[in-house]
Amino acid sequence: MAKKTVKVQLVRSPIGCQPKHRLSVKGLGLSKINQVRELEDTPAVRGMINKVNYLVRVIEE
Repeated sequence: MAKKTVKVQLVRSPIGCQPKHRLSVKGLGLSKINQVRELEDTPAVRGMINKVNYLVRVIEE
């Protein structure tokens, strides 16, 4: 059975954000604007996405 994945794109800069939010973006593997990462769909990843939902966009689930 294939693992579920989620594609996440960084759409806003984390400059000027709270340090914890900046670390969440880094934890998702995003560093440049418009960069897309395909991540495993786990509760931890979902929590990081929800924390920085104003910086990222979920492309596919």
